[in-house]
Amino acid sequence: MIKVSGLKKTFRLSKKQMMENGNKEKFKVAVKGIDFEVFDNEIFGLLGPNGAGKTTTMRCLATLISPTEGSINVNGFDGEKEGASVRRQLAFLTSELKLDTHFTPDYTTRFFGRLHGLSEASIESRMNHLFETFDVTPFRHTKIGDLSTGMKQKLSIVVSLIHDPQVIIFDEPTNGLDIITARTVTEYLKQLKTQGKTVIISTHMMHVAERLCDRIAIIMNGEIKAIGTLEEIYQMTGKSTLDDAFFRLYDLAGGEKNV
Repeated sequence: MIKVSGLKKTFRLSKKQMMENGNKEKFKVAVKGIDFEVFDNEIFGLLGPNGAGKTTTMRCLATLISPTEGSINVNGFDGEKEGASVRRQLAFLTSELKLDTHFTPDYTTRFFGRLHGLSEASIESRMNHLFETFDVTPFRHTKIGDLSTGMKQKLSIVVSLIHDPQVIIFDEPTNGLDIITARTVTEYLKQLKTQGKTVIISTHMMHVAERLCDRIAIIMNGEIKAIGTLEEIYQMTGKSTLDDAFFRLYDLAGGEKNV
């Protein structure tokens, strides 16, 4: 279980960033004191446009950056005081994960398994399972630099899950994947849910959120505008599709000038 209370994150801007933003403000508040909980056996979605605060929130959850204010608790561990314990609980996948192109999937996965302290037998078992699931087996001894973009993404997922974490945090899990690979990823996330895992994804793709998520938080301009099941969000907005509900909230938030 994850509990987020009063999460706020403020960044100090460089002169260049201030010029790009077109204002004289030295600070940007990326997340503005949000609260939510994510339960075991649940897929929870953070849905919002680019720049809404999704990735910042997930980086705070993964203890990659520290909140300016507020608290995060992951399976009983405090994110600020017990960061190492939190990181042992979770996997965090982001498009910024870069794998050494000179190594092979086999070597790379074993390396990360050892970093997590797994036994060689556990690494072998988990690696074979994940390689088969994501069709990496035929390429296990191919240099990563020679793999397709989609295969590299699948390998990143394998590496992230090698230690069988209880909490899975995926930032745009299907971004850049072909339709077949994207389906494999979403189906596997559903399997993780049935195993009692806690799964959080961020996305700006409505159909991904509709297909996967038990509950959704719609975030805009660093604030949660709605949270609940699809049916609850439909009731809140008076709409019958997630796409229409999202744009209803977007309009109420002031559209592009605030997002």
